[in-house]
Amino acid sequence: MTVHIEGDAGRVVGPVPRRLFGSFVEHMGRSVYTGLYEPDHSTSDDRGFRGDVLELVRELGPSVLRYPGGNFVSGYRWEDGVGPDRPVRLDPAWHSVESNRFGLHEFAAWAEAAGAEVMYAVNLGTRGIQDAADVLEYCNHPGGTELSERRRANGADRPFGFKLWCLGNEMDGPWQIGHKTADEYGRLAAETARLMRMIDPAVELVVAGSSHADMPTFGSWERTVLRHTAELVDHISLHAYYQELHGDTDSYLASGAALDRFIGTTAGIIDETLTELGLDKKIGISVDEWNVWDLRRWNEVDQARLAEGGWREHPRIIEDDYTVTDAVVVGSLLSSLLRNVDRVTMANQAQLVNVIAPIRTEPGGPAWRQTTFHPFQRVAALASGVSLRLSVEGDRIRTAQHGEVDLVDVAATAGESGRGAVFLTNRATASPTEVRIRLRGARYGVYAAETLTTPEGGTRHTTNTAAAQPVRPVPLPGAAATSDPGGTTITVTLPPLSWTVLQLSLQAASHA
Repeated sequence: MTVHIEGDAGRVVGPVPRRLFGSFVEHMGRSVYTGLYEPDHSTSDDRGFRGDVLELVRELGPSVLRYPGGNFVSGYRWEDGVGPDRPVRLDPAWHSVESNRFGLHEFAAWAEAAGAEVMYAVNLGTRGIQDAADVLEYCNHPGGTELSERRRANGADRPFGFKLWCLGNEMDGPWQIGHKTADEYGRLAAETARLMRMIDPAVELVVAGSSHADMPTFGSWERTVLRHTAELVDHISLHAYYQELHGDTDSYLASGAALDRFIGTTAGIIDETLTELGLDKKIGISVDEWNVWDLRRWNEVDQARLAEGGWREHPRIIEDDYTVTDAVVVGSLLSSLLRNVDRVTMANQAQLVNVIAPIRTEPGGPAWRQTTFHPFQRVAALASGVSLRLSVEGDRIRTAQHGEVDLVDVAATAGESGRGAVFLTNRATASPTEVRIRLRGARYGVYAAETLTTPEGGTRHTTNTAAAQPVRPVPLPGAAATSDPGGTTITVTLPPLSWTVLQLSLQAASHA
């Protein structure tokens, strides 16, 4: 099988925003407790932060961290997690007990240690306008008021200066605490946004869009919410999770095409609504939850375990063991984000540690990289500059869920430093695929090629564990580039069911 890819150094989708490589920390399961925070762990510092986890997070490279939820935030009282007195509460969202030992100050310090910007979500479920105003004043006002002085008394003399704020979470979902209709939520979000901008005009606000593309209200929800909020917000969210159903591997591997459509449809709705309102502005799309997630396990196993186990602190839930196939799909989802940088302003893989996460831990034990760690880490490290507009010709596959899709999924970036990268997903499960890439307008050489595929002796279901991590990128031989006056031709053979990155460097006198 052969695929031809065409691109031009002068035809770009748009700049690659660093916020595209965000992640998510929610008070859910073992994400926080025994995940990033475990005071008794042998690697922990005097703040209780696990050093082994911080080391892996810095390697992973998330640029933004969304906190504290998620469904959790819709019942959260932020003031429970500040100061010396921390009440223990029930968390109805995840049928858990929340100790509040880790709260706002701890997370701000942890995010700073990780080198990431904070995206803070406010509670528009059980609370609302005043609560959002209070937590914003507490976080961002320099001093001289009751709330800002309380922050200073609690150990943060300088304001946190959080810029990114989510106006609630998944308010379209009947599962959400304080679920609302689009009109109810839109009005509440608008009034909250107005007051927050009065307190801190520099904030960037994310209004909640649809929880997934199959929501019965998708489309009408966005239009209604934006009619209330478009003048006041900067971004609208979408959440997207994918899983393999009934052994339909081809459809699962085409998840990137489904995300392309979700983003494209949402972008069209934004444009139509802005035109209807007569507004000349841009509203970005924040894909502030995305990942692969075995929802069947959550629905059939984890929820039953929670019900049987009663109310406990940080129960083990949604700790998916990710496979080779999952990692390849995550790679293709990252390519979808890169292909849509003209509309997607930020994105957060959900979540960071233990809960459907690229990093896993054991209490008192090791931390390790799941298979999905690797494509995120490579893309976050290598994708820079601009995303190139590409066309693909050649073999295609027909899927039951997503129709006909390209056999090879691709995204490419060109950085100002002269470095470029091509990210390739081979959706063929049984055979290698020959790929010819023609990049006009610049002469590149391939200085590194790596692929993540089924390890020797393994299967597409192979996972990484605390004891062994066989699934990781390995060198891919045979990738070659030839230059001519018109540009560069790159040839490479992709292993079956694989995710591959080619690292490029501009040659001397490179611009054709």
